[in-house]
Amino acid sequence: AYEKRFPTCPEIPVFLGSEILHESRSDDGAVHIIERSCKLNVDAPRLLKKARVEYVFFIQKNTVNWKERTLRIEAHNETFANRVVVLETCSYSVHPENEEWTCFEQSASLDIKSFFGFESTVEKIAMKQYTSNIKRGKEVIEHYLKELISQGITFIPRWTPPPVCGQKDERSPAVGHDADDRLLESGARGTTKEQTGSSCPPAEAVSPDADKLDADYIERYLGQLTPMQESCLIRLRQWLQETHKGKIPKDEHILRFLRARDFNIDKAREMLCQSLSWRKQYQVDYILQSWRPPALLDEYYTGGWHYQDKDGRPLYILRLGQMDTKGLVKALGEESLLRHVLSINEEGQKRCEENTNIFGRPITSWTCLVDLEGLNMRHLWRPGVKALLRIIEVVEDNYPETLGRLLIVRAPRVFPVLWTLVSPFINENTRQKFLIYSGNNYQGPGGLVDYVNKDVIPDFLGGDCMCTVPEGGLVPKSLYQTEEEPENSDHIRLWTETIYHSASVLKGAPHEIVVEILEGESVITWDFDILKGDVVFSLFHSKRAPETSHKEAVLPSTSAAGDNMQLIDKTWVLGVDYSRMESPLVCREGESIQGSHVTRWPGFYILQWKMHGPLPCSSTSLPRVDDVLASLQVSSHKCKLIYYYEVLASKDFRGSMSSLESCNSGFSQLSGATTSSSQSQSSSYLSR
Repeated sequence: AYEKRFPTCPEIPVFLGSEILHESRSDDGAVHIIERSCKLNVDAPRLLKKARVEYVFFIQKNTVNWKERTLRIEAHNETFANRVVVLETCSYSVHPENEEWTCFEQSASLDIKSFFGFESTVEKIAMKQYTSNIKRGKEVIEHYLKELISQGITFIPRWTPPPVCGQKDERSPAVGHDADDRLLESGARGTTKEQTGSSCPPAEAVSPDADKLDADYIERYLGQLTPMQESCLIRLRQWLQETHKGKIPKDEHILRFLRARDFNIDKAREMLCQSLSWRKQYQVDYILQSWRPPALLDEYYTGGWHYQDKDGRPLYILRLGQMDTKGLVKALGEESLLRHVLSINEEGQKRCEENTNIFGRPITSWTCLVDLEGLNMRHLWRPGVKALLRIIEVVEDNYPETLGRLLIVRAPRVFPVLWTLVSPFINENTRQKFLIYSGNNYQGPGGLVDYVNKDVIPDFLGGDCMCTVPEGGLVPKSLYQTEEEPENSDHIRLWTETIYHSASVLKGAPHEIVVEILEGESVITWDFDILKGDVVFSLFHSKRAPETSHKEAVLPSTSAAGDNMQLIDKTWVLGVDYSRMESPLVCREGESIQGSHVTRWPGFYILQWKMHGPLPCSSTSLPRVDDVLASLQVSSHKCKLIYYYEVLASKDFRGSMSSLESCNSGFSQLSGATTSSSQSQSSSYLSR
């Protein structure tokens, strides 16, 4: 099959042709060597023209050993050999444990000495072309194997030494020609895993029947495995039996690490050994017997097991939005939370084994349903996020391929910020298992019912099934192990290091920002959280450009007030110099506000936050109870908030990711309620 690509190969357009430079055979016909000059068209025309070269030539030496049943391919460049040295070696051999399998190994080196100042460019071209050729090589070899099978060539007799010396000349040509056309017949399946390096390097020869995996056992407990994947599992298990002192993991456990490393046995071995050492050091094997969650976790940790999904995977529900992560960390410490999460993962593996026995098919992972309703900036408290990242890191390193699917429902506006922080720490294979729903998108076809039976959907998500997962709540500060932090807390900095700004609103000194609109049909979007105190939010329009004025600190307590900017001049008259675009919105401490305004005129739009106070009472009205309570609760002359705003062309409004109004990302339902028109419109969203 390999020889069929010569002298030309339409399947490889870059390969323009070849000619034989030297050919030889051993006396017994067992070894056949062909050396060729191959002409290639490299995808770098400008570079080659600069060097006055139209094509690149390589020397390739193919050695077929029929006695050993191997094919070795060696290649090096002839063009630019004094400036660039490219060496490549490929080998096909029969698997030592199963003669029906072919082992394939490939390696290459690139040494650029000098190349007219284009060393970096040449390196990139070479790497790009080499990577693409690996994949193409697999496709080509499979193409010619199928062509041979279509011609009726499905079996080739083993090589045998010539019985009479006089027959050597008659046998050699036939063996040399036919054999090259039929080499890989017995190992066609081995070509399904060609890649750079050795996916499963040859192991020491063992008895063919030793450690054989029964086909029924594979189907019942492990799932579908290619012959090469099965071979990797056998070798890694055998290596553990010979070298590891201690309990040998089950095949399902070993297989998870192989899958996590794409069946690269060296990488999987390293990852597994580190995990086994970790398990021994922290006595993880005994955690289900030794760990007893504190009563605090039973009441405030909003997670628990809940039947299984449609595929038979154990289902774990986590109401993260209802969990007081800051309170749990401060009351229990990071180590206790980590140990609790480890016990959940150990319990998950145990439940997978039980479901495998119940359903009669391999269940090797579980599904996690995460409800984010209630998630807000308080969940982005820096020590809490750091604890989360550490937990993710430990789980990724020691429980690979245990998560079958992650269903995230009711994702709020803060989710993109949290996702930006944690996603780099999550393996790419794991990230592909995430399904994210905002608002009520999880209901109906395409939602949870596609993955979870309707009678299992919990009641708090609109289902009929009563769920025993705790509802959580705020952990009492009296249970904290450490002192409450000062107001200048880390979670504010965490937000402002992303896309948010922080601001202080002083008594008699509002905070204002200006947005210049050049086109009438634009959309201003805003998103802010009130961290301290109560404020009134307003939107104004002016044809005049306001002058920037930073508020000087008046009181000693305001010296560290943070950013505060005033734009509306005290001499301006409302209705003359500027006009109100939105009715005043009272925003209470702890509230999250999101809204938008479709502009009608160009000019300067001013977003204003000012401190809220009780409205003056008339003779016929009484003060509101909320206002009286608010005035009693405000103990200082300063409010704090974090905010984000964005200006979009109206046609791009629904496509904005950063404004969280994206119809593509699905992070917000607001865009459906706000449309462009010739009149000024707005919509605001408030969550407590």
